[in-house]
Amino acid sequence: MKNTAIFILFVLAVTGFLYSISGKKYPQMPANADHMGITDTAICLGCHDAGKVYPRKETHPPKFECLKCHKQKRKKT
Repeated sequence: MKNTAIFILFVLAVTGFLYSISGKKYPQMPANADHMGITDTAICLGCHDAGKVYPRKETHPPKFECLKCHKQKRKKT
């Protein structure tokens, strides 16, 4: 019984560790007036499309669903 409990704890620890290192971390949207309340990718591409004021980097994946990866940063109160 003791060996089973140790094995279960070991499996949970390994699973937790693998889960914690598996996720990608994407930059959050700044919590400023320009980015507050953005709900549509078209608004993002108004500034971040190729040839605009703040274009995406060349290495950015060609995805046009910004809000799937980039979440709104919460304002500190």
